[in-house]
Order: sequence, then structure tokens, then C-alpha cells
Amino acid sequence: MLVFLGRRFLLTIPTLFGVALVVFLLMRAIPGDVVTQLVGAEVEISPERLAELRRIFGLDLPIHVQFAQWLGAALQGDLGTSLRTGRSIMGDLLLRFPATLQLSLMSLAIALAMAVPIGIVAARQRGRWPDYLGSVFVLVGLSVPSFFLGILLILLFSLRLGWLPPAGFVPFLEDPLESTRRMILPALSLGLILAAATTRIMRSAMLEILSRDYVRTARAKGLSERRVTLTHALRNALIPVVTVVGLQFGSLLGGTVIIEQVFSIPGVGRFALEGINLRDYPVVQGAVLLISGAFVFVNLLVDVMYALIDPRVRYG
Repeated sequence: MLVFLGRRFLLTIPTLFGVALVVFLLMRAIPGDVVTQLVGAEVEISPERLAELRRIFGLDLPIHVQFAQWLGAALQGDLGTSLRTGRSIMGDLLLRFPATLQLSLMSLAIALAMAVPIGIVAARQRGRWPDYLGSVFVLVGLSVPSFFLGILLILLFSLRLGWLPPAGFVPFLEDPLESTRRMILPALSLGLILAAATTRIMRSAMLEILSRDYVRTARAKGLSERRVTLTHALRNALIPVVTVVGLQFGSLLGGTVIIEQVFSIPGVGRFALEGINLRDYPVVQGAVLLISGAFVFVNLLVDVMYALIDPRVRYG
């Protein structure tokens, strides 16, 4: 296991380097830069003044020199400062990451709490009305965009019923109850859609496992259907579910941009979106690097969970 973990850790180095390089080049390919965004299109300014401002921000240097300087600082734990605010990007990311992490974890918890039982019931009641209801849930969940679902939830639970606040964020450590209340609607917006995708995988995996010989043997021994499902079938069916959930959770960390914008959550996704709009290159590069690192870590954690769920899985 230690050899496997060491090998995977070494593979993350070229992965993160490739991500950093691609994001760096794509940001420079977008028309305009932070100088034009700060000055504005309506303000007339001389080309000499524009060149001077770009020199101050270091944008006059060749692309490869800019990348080498940023990468060298990033390897030392310094992601630079915002071109717009002058604040430390690492400090801002550390302040914003807990909000994104809380939103992702709550969304994942909601998804699993719905997908696992619905998938099990749909598989055991194949061809009956619970299975059809599960299929409708999957179809609707995969068809509705998360931001549209979020708006509907705000209209229903906030504006009509008044049960939950429509937007805003409270740090969890400051007030756990209020923080959870404000996170319910955005977490539902993401969790319901994730639950739909996970339900489909859970149902398929359970159908395959329930047809195996050892499951039929367990039934022949007189074990109850509940014990056969939960003890013999569920654990093996969780392996493909863990794969999907791991990938989806990694995507949640970077895919909360729209939901954070809709619900005014000061997370990493919203921070990166503001950086893109203002051409604040170091902000976007730092945010994407953090999200990519978290994604790689989650994938590694999924591989480790394989061995915990299935004793037959061994890493050399």
C-alpha cells in the first residue's frame, strides 16, 4: 500500500504541472487583461501609461518568464497576490475553501442519503412501481440544471414558505446551526442532481450483484431478504458507487461556481469566477491549482477505500 501511495503521489506532480500550464495559457488567451479591466473602456489613457501599468503588474515579460516566476513561487507555497486587491491569494483561498468544502460535503451527504436506499429499493422491486418512480427521479434529476433547481428552491422554501434564508453565508465554526440552515438550499440544489446520477449506478450495481451465485446461495440457506441485501449484496455493490461518488465529489469542489453565485456563498468557485471576469490571473491560477489538488487527493482516497470495502483488492 505504501508503495502504491508513493507512486500515486509522484504521478500527481506532472498532473498538477499540466493543469497549471493549461490554465496559465488559457487565461492569457482571453482578450484583455487586468489593466484594461481596471481602467475601463470609457476612460481614455495613453499607450505609454498602459505600458507602464502592465510593467508594474509584470505583464510585459515574456509568457515563459511569467510562468516560470509564478511556478517557482508556487512550489514554495506562495501563490502570489491579487492584481486587483493586492491581498495574498493563499490567504483568501484558505478563508474561502471551508465554505466550498462544507457545501460539497453537505451535497454529498444528501446525495448518498437518497441514492443508496432508492437504488436498493429500485433493484429489489425491478419492473414494479418503485422502480418506475426511481427511473423518473433519475430522469428529472439528470435533466434539470442545478442553478434552475436552486432558483425553484428559493422561490418555494424562502419566498413562499419562509422556512429557510434565500442566500448568505455564516461560517460553521461561528454558528453551526445557522450555517447549516443557510447551506440547506444550495446543498439540495447540488445534492439532488448528484443523487440522480448515483441512484442509476446503485441500481445497476445491485441488479448485477443480486444475480450472483453467492447471493442465491445465501437465499437458499434461508437468510432473510433484508440480510441478503444489506450483508451480502450491498458491500460489493458499493465499489462502482464509490468510484462515481469520488469523481462527483471532486467535481463538486470545482463545480460549485454557479450555485455559490446564486446563493451568495463566498467560496473558491465564486472567487475564481471573479478572477476570470477581472482577468486577475494569479487568482484563477491559484484557485484552479487548489481545486485540482483536492480532486487528485479525493481520487487517491477512493482507491484506498476500494481496499477497505473489498478485501480482494490489494495494491502492490
